[in-house]
Amino acid sequence: MPLENIKDTVREKYGEAAKRISSGKGSACCGTSPGSAEGCCDPITSNLYGESDASVVPEAALQASLGCGNPTALAKLQPGETVLDLGSGGGIDVLLSARRVGPEGKAFGLDMTDEMLALAEENKRKSGLTNVEFLKGEIENIPLPDNSVNVIVSNCVINLSGDKDRVLREAFRVLKPGGRFAISDVVTRGVVPAEIRKSMELWVGCVAGALSDTDYRQKLAAAGFEAIEIEETRVYDAKDAHEFLRAAGVDADAIAPKVEDKFISAFVRARKPQRLS
Repeated sequence: MPLENIKDTVREKYGEAAKRISSGKGSACCGTSPGSAEGCCDPITSNLYGESDASVVPEAALQASLGCGNPTALAKLQPGETVLDLGSGGGIDVLLSARRVGPEGKAFGLDMTDEMLALAEENKRKSGLTNVEFLKGEIENIPLPDNSVNVIVSNCVINLSGDKDRVLREAFRVLKPGGRFAISDVVTRGVVPAEIRKSMELWVGCVAGALSDTDYRQKLAAAGFEAIEIEETRVYDAKDAHEFLRAAGVDADAIAPKVEDKFISAFVRARKPQRLS
């Protein structure tokens, strides 16, 4: 799958989602609001934020959530820290991070899609937060200097990249010594059917580009990280698989049973060594 094709498809789909939200035509995917699991069309992106988080961000930021977890709740952010969100979309995790690190800290959001950046800037304005900055760029080429952030978060974005090794090397580069990598992502276990791997629609939907748990560990270690942990936060069963396969035009009845429990949402943790050898 050519890297530019992946990038163009991701940019187009996420741009369309941002325009839909900005025009008041609904959320990026149904079921993103708390308590709205009933009838949800996407089991991966639904019901990620509790009422305490949902109540302190603009509604459009919540509607634009296309993640698979709530990394800011798990990253143990501390007042005064500098945080970078890779693939920040409408800005929900940046805004939540900014509140957690407080006025002495800073939260950056990085995204390549103009429509999402415009939506994020509007959500920043509505939030009233002043310790937030959105950057245009690609997660394979982070526009920040070496050793400049304490924590990197991301929410179901790294799996969308066609060059994950480069993303992880860039994350390692911009983290300060001892800095933390703390992301939510979709991860696979076991063999995944080729019909899923080759589907561009499912790549955009956080499925086809997912790494196995073993590959994730190996790639993080190769980039220089230590203290690598992958914590399962949700397992997707055949019923869940049927929903996202059907929406992508795949023969859900034939394939869904083959992916039972093979896809999980996970919290992936690692640390940049305090001293580099």
